Amino acid sequence: MAKEDERKPTAAEKGKGKAVDGEAEKEVKKDKDGKPVQDDKKGAPAAEELSEEDQELKSELEQLVERILASDAQQYKPALEQIKTSIKTSTSSMTAVPKPLKFLRPHYEDLVKAYDSWPAGEDKKSFADMLSVLGMTYSDEDRLDCLKYRLQAPTTDIWSWGHEYMRHLALEIGREYQNRVNEDESTDDITELALSLVPFFLQHNAEADAVDILSELEMIDQIEKHLDDKTYEKVCLYMVSTVPLLTYPDNDKFLRTAYQIYRKHNQYTQAIVLAIRLNDRSLIEETFNSTDDKAIRRQMAFLIGRQRIWFEVDDEDPELQECLNNTKLTDHFKALGKELNILDPKHPDDIYKTHLESSRTAGLTNTDSARHNLASSFVNAFVNAGFGSDKLMLTADTKNSWVWKTKDEGMLSTAASLGMLLLWDVEMGLDKIDPYNNVEDSMIRAGAELATGILNSGVRMESDPVLALLGDEDQLHSKNIHVRIGAIMGLGIAYAGSNKEELLELLLPIVSDTNLDMQISAMAALALGMVFVGSANGEVTDALMNTLLDEDRTKQLTSKWTRFMALGLALLFFGQQEEVEVILETLKALDHPMSKPTAVLAEVCAWAGTGAVLKIQQLLHICNEHIEEDSDEKKGDELLQSYAVIGLSLVAMGEDIGQDMILRTFGHLMHYGEANIRKAVPLAMGLISPSNPQMKLYDTLSRYSHDNDNDVAVNSIFAMGLLGAGTNNARLAQLLRQLASYYHRDPNSLFMVRIAQGLLHMGKGTLSANPFHTDRQVLSRVAAAGLLTVLVSLIDAKSFILGDSHYLLYFMATAIYPRFLITLDEDLQPLTVNVRVGQAVDVVGQAGRPKKITGWQTQSTPVLLSHGERAELEDEKYISLSSVLEGVVILRKNPEWVD
Repeated sequence: MAKEDERKPTAAEKGKGKAVDGEAEKEVKKDKDGKPVQDDKKGAPAAEELSEEDQELKSELEQLVERILASDAQQYKPALEQIKTSIKTSTSSMTAVPKPLKFLRPHYEDLVKAYDSWPAGEDKKSFADMLSVLGMTYSDEDRLDCLKYRLQAPTTDIWSWGHEYMRHLALEIGREYQNRVNEDESTDDITELALSLVPFFLQHNAEADAVDILSELEMIDQIEKHLDDKTYEKVCLYMVSTVPLLTYPDNDKFLRTAYQIYRKHNQYTQAIVLAIRLNDRSLIEETFNSTDDKAIRRQMAFLIGRQRIWFEVDDEDPELQECLNNTKLTDHFKALGKELNILDPKHPDDIYKTHLESSRTAGLTNTDSARHNLASSFVNAFVNAGFGSDKLMLTADTKNSWVWKTKDEGMLSTAASLGMLLLWDVEMGLDKIDPYNNVEDSMIRAGAELATGILNSGVRMESDPVLALLGDEDQLHSKNIHVRIGAIMGLGIAYAGSNKEELLELLLPIVSDTNLDMQISAMAALALGMVFVGSANGEVTDALMNTLLDEDRTKQLTSKWTRFMALGLALLFFGQQEEVEVILETLKALDHPMSKPTAVLAEVCAWAGTGAVLKIQQLLHICNEHIEEDSDEKKGDELLQSYAVIGLSLVAMGEDIGQDMILRTFGHLMHYGEANIRKAVPLAMGLISPSNPQMKLYDTLSRYSHDNDNDVAVNSIFAMGLLGAGTNNARLAQLLRQLASYYHRDPNSLFMVRIAQGLLHMGKGTLSANPFHTDRQVLSRVAAAGLLTVLVSLIDAKSFILGDSHYLLYFMATAIYPRFLITLDEDLQPLTVNVRVGQAVDVVGQAGRPKKITGWQTQSTPVLLSHGERAELEDEKYISLSSVLEGVVILRKNPEWVD
C-alpha cells in the first residue's frame, strides 16, 4: 500500500478535470497549517501532507478500488456499496470538493477500464451509478461521463447524490440534447431522465433549474404536471421574467404555459394579465368568463379596460360593463386630485415662473403674440388635463374665449385643448365643447371635433356620442380640409384599440380615394392604424397596401404626409412579431423611395417591447450605411435611418439591460451619425424612458439641447419633456427654465420649451405617459402608438409640430393615464386603507419569501406611484383581488382577520 500512497496524480490527469481542478490545486499547494508549499523544479506540486484521518480514508478507498480492479467478483458489491456510502456521508465546506471524490480521482481511468470489462448485471449497474458521480470531476466539453454512466445505471436512487450532482447532470443533459438534435438522433432516453430531475429541483427550492432544464429540452409545457400550490408561484414568476430574454416562438410558449398554470390554480387576475400580454382575445374572454365571482370579474374588467381592449359582456351586472369601459376613470382621478389638494386650476404663468428667468430676458419671452398664446394653450391643456377646470378656456363664453387670441391653425389646436382639459369626462365635456361646434370659423369647428375625440380617449359610452358627432357626412366629407382632418383624427384617438367595425365603412373610402389630398388620406390611414392597432386586420392592410402600390398615387406619395400612411400600416402589426413577414416581402417588391422606410416601421412595430437582439443588430446596420448626397432615394433613406433609431428604443424598451446597452449605442450614434440620425437620437432617448426622469438621460439631453444643429436641440427639448412627463421633476423644471431664457429670441425653440414644460407638469404631476403598466409587465399598444405618432412627426419638426400641424401633439392623449393606486371595496365604493409604497425589488429566483419593496413609506389610499415604485397592503385585513397594486384595485375583507 505504501507504494500506492506515494503515487501522485500526473499532470495529464490534473488537466482532464475542470470542475475540481481549481479546488484540487488549491488544496495541494497548502500544508496542514494552511501555508502555501513551494512547487519543486519540475513544476509538479509538492506532496500534500494529510491529517491522520484523511490518510486513513485515502488508504481505505484505495483498498476498495483494488478490490474492484481485482478479479474476485464476490468482493465487487460490498466494495461498491462502501465507496458510495463514503461519498454520500462525506461532509466538507461548500467550496471544497468532497474528499472521497478527490482521493478516487487518480484511479478514474483504471475504474473506467474495469467497468468496460465487467459482464452486464446488477453489479455493473451499481458500478455505473458510482462512475456517474466520479464523472463529475472529469467534466470535459467532449466527455459527458456523468450522463453517459447515469444512462446505464438505474434512476431509482438518483436523488440521494445531492443537489450539486443533479445540477451537473442537468448541465450535461442540456449539452447532449443539443448534440443529438444537431445530428438528428433520438432523444427519448435523456428527456425521460430530465423529467425525473424536475420534481427534485422543485422540492429543493431550485425552481429556476427545473424551468431551465425543460426549456433546454424544448418541453416547458411539461412543467405544469409537477407543480403544486407551494411551487407554482415561483415557477411562474421566473418563467414570466425570462420572457424578454427569449426568442420567438419560445417567448410565446413560456407565456402560454404560465397562463395555463395560473388558470389551473384559479389565479384569474394573473392569468388575464398574461392573456393580455399574448394579445389573444379568445384567451381573454375565456378567462373572463371562467369564474362567477362578481368582484374578481370586476377586477379583471379593470385590467382589460386599462389595456383599452373593448368587448361586450352578457351579464346582469351593469357595473361590470362600466369597469370595462373606464367610465368612472374621471371620478377616480378627481378623487385623487381632491385627496392631494390640487383641484385648483393652474395658469401657464405658474408653470413658466418667468420671475425666475434672468431679468434681462424676462420681458422678451412673454410677448403677447399668437405664437406665445398657442404655446400657453398647450401648456394649459397638459397641466390641467383631466381636471375639468382651468383659467383660460373654460371660464368665458365662446365670444370672449381665449381661442380668439390665436390665429389660423393655432385656433384649431386651442379649441382642441378643451378635449385635454375635460379628458375622460364624456358626459360633462360634450356640453362644454358644444358651443364651439356652432361657430362660423371652420378652424375652431375642426378643433372642437378633435376635442370631442380626445375627450373620449379610452372611455367608452353605450350611446357612442363621438361616432354620432364625428361620423356624419357633414364632418367627414366637408369641403373644408381642416374640418375633415379634425373629425378623422378625433375618431382615431377616441376609438384607438377598439377594433370598431363601423369605422371601416367611414374611413376606408377616404384612404382609397385617389382624388383626395394626401394629408386627408394619410390621416385616415393613421386613424385606422390606431383603431385596429396590433390586430393585423386584413381589410385595412389590403387598402393601405393598394394605396401604396397604386400607380396614380406615385406623385402624391412624395408628400410629407405619406409617412403617416406608412405608420398606419405599421401600427396594424404592432406586437405581431413573425406575422409581419408577408408585408415586408410585398414592400420589397415596391419600387418607391417610401417602401424601405415603411418596411422598417412595420418591423419595429411588430417587435416592439420584445428586446429582440437580432432586430436591434439589423437596425444598427441600417444606421451604419452612408447616404449618397445626390441620390434620388435620399429622402427615403434619411427617413429610413431616423425610423431605425427610434425603432432601437421601441424594440429595447421592454427590458432593462437592453435599455442600458441601447443608451450607450446612442452616444456613439450622436458622435458619428449623419444629421438625420442625430436629430432622431434625442427622440429615441425620450421614448425609451417616458415619465421616468433618469439623471444620466436628462443630463445628456440637456447637453444636446444646446446643439449647433437646431433640429437636434428642438428634439432634445421635447425629449426632456417626455422623460419627465407628469412627474414635476424639479431638476428638469430648472433646466427648462434656463432653456427658456437661453432661447428667448428663437420662437421655434422657445415654443418647444413651453411644450416640454407643459408635459413635465402634466396633470399637475399626477399623470404618466409610460406605455408599460401593471408592474411594467404589459405594454399598452394604444399608448405606444400615440407616442410613436408624435415622434414620427417630430423627425421633421419644422414641417409639422413647429409648422402648422402642431395639433398632432394631441396623439399624446392615448398614452396619458393617471399614475395612481385607488382601492375600492367589492361594491366599487372608495375604501381608504394604509399601503406601503417603496422601490420595487426584483425577487425572481430568490429563496424564501424576500421583501418585494425597499425604503417604503406608509400612506393611505389613494396614492401616487412613481416609476419603479410598488405598493403593498400594510396588514392582512383585506385581500387584494389584483396581483399588482396599481391603478384601480378591489379589496376583499379577509375572513380570517381578527381586529
